[in-house]
Amino acid sequence: MLLEGSCHCGAVRFSLESHTPQPYMRCYCSICRKTAGSGGFAINLGGIAGSLKVDGRENLSVYRARMNGGESDLQRHFCRNCGSPLWCYSETWPELIHPHASAIDTPLPRPAAFVDIMLDSAAPWVVPHEGDNVDRFGEYPRESIDDWHRSRGLRVD
Repeated sequence: MLLEGSCHCGAVRFSLESHTPQPYMRCYCSICRKTAGSGGFAINLGGIAGSLKVDGRENLSVYRARMNGGESDLQRHFCRNCGSPLWCYSETWPELIHPHASAIDTPLPRPAAFVDIMLDSAAPWVVPHEGDNVDRFGEYPRESIDDWHRSRGLRVD
């Protein structure tokens, strides 16, 4: 599925192909919460890195979080003009790009289920979502984004 996205001010527009376009994983870690999650969490999708096309690349900035006395290998791309979080990339998985669902302009499927992760890091003011359609994890789960979509018949080929 082709995903098209942009920042708030329109200085950066991007597109990429995705096999896993359903927004479902809400991350409550302090990094995601502070860089992209005003609701106390951020939602990332999975995309194919080789398909990424960017207009306005000169308006991008990259943030690497400080972790465990060093710098994270995860590159958080955002618009340097308006601050919109756009996507994450790590050389650990060079074939993947993780766009923020909030930056996607393409209509996305409405999720039937969610996975809440990093709940041990949630801010005290955040009330985790309730319901039977939510799997909850204190840390990062073992199941990948691709595996989650595949096991539920939601992977788009």
